[in-house]
Amino acid sequence: MKTLIAKYYPTRLFYFVPVAFGISLSLFLFSCQSNSKPADDDDAKVASQTPVTVTKVNDSALTDYIDLNATSTTLQKNYVKSNANGYIQQVNAQLGHNVSKGQVLFIIKTKESQTIGNSINVLDTTFKFSGVNKIKASAPGYISQLSHQSGDYVADGEPLAVISDRSSFVFLMQLPYELRQYVSPGQNVDLTLPGGVKIGGTVKSFMPSVDTVAQTQGVVIKINSNQQIPENLVARARIVKATKNNTQSLPKSAILANETQTEFWVMKLINPTTAIKVPVKEGIQSGDRVEILSPKFSAEDKIIISGNYGLPDTAKVKIIAP
Repeated sequence: MKTLIAKYYPTRLFYFVPVAFGISLSLFLFSCQSNSKPADDDDAKVASQTPVTVTKVNDSALTDYIDLNATSTTLQKNYVKSNANGYIQQVNAQLGHNVSKGQVLFIIKTKESQTIGNSINVLDTTFKFSGVNKIKASAPGYISQLSHQSGDYVADGEPLAVISDRSSFVFLMQLPYELRQYVSPGQNVDLTLPGGVKIGGTVKSFMPSVDTVAQTQGVVIKINSNQQIPENLVARARIVKATKNNTQSLPKSAILANETQTEFWVMKLINPTTAIKVPVKEGIQSGDRVEILSPKFSAEDKIIISGNYGLPDTAKVKIIAP
């Protein structure tokens, strides 16, 4: 009997211990899972929020403008020409130097005088023949081109030099004809030279023709400065198209659009964690600011400026520091 009991109970004990241990382990794991479930839900909720930065609508002054190239030039150029066939004896002109009206620039000895010398004067002392011609400047300005030097042979009517009239110095701007409505005579234009130097100018006139290919019209801009500016310098002329004061605006990064650029919208926060899609109508653009014509936002509205790309309507967001 004792032998039978000893054989029976160890076997039952062998089966009972693993079952009890398994039940205890299951209860322990269930308890751990129950305690960690709220934390996992919180993590999933935070992960579903898109980090964004926000801004507010500002009332500011905006200016819509366009920058065009303008090239410096002199409209009036006077050509100094030879008045006889002969040799240049003396040159009183230098490239880039200013000359006055009536100043002697060239002295030419005619070919006949060079050939026969003073033979005529020897035969007839009353006949004052020198064969020397003096060519003078017909207008004030500076020498922009010098074609001959002393000793050169020139023909009658051959160009010797070009005098650029400083008083006719202007900037010539090529204006696309569709923008003609924004420019008028007497309008002030800001010119920015290479290096950032700014000077003021005034629209004086329009060229009578339009470039066939580019469809641009030349606009003459007279500068309001005595600064010595070389020819063929390309400056940037700013043409103001429209100006708005105290109008609501947003950064360009806040504006979203469809593929065809026909619909525009912003993402506005309705609470600290929810953003909705609000269609907007754009106005003028100035730098990185865009005018918002409608709707009218309040000063407390928060608009997303980063992290807004691809957000659906009624999106979950998380505001972070910019």
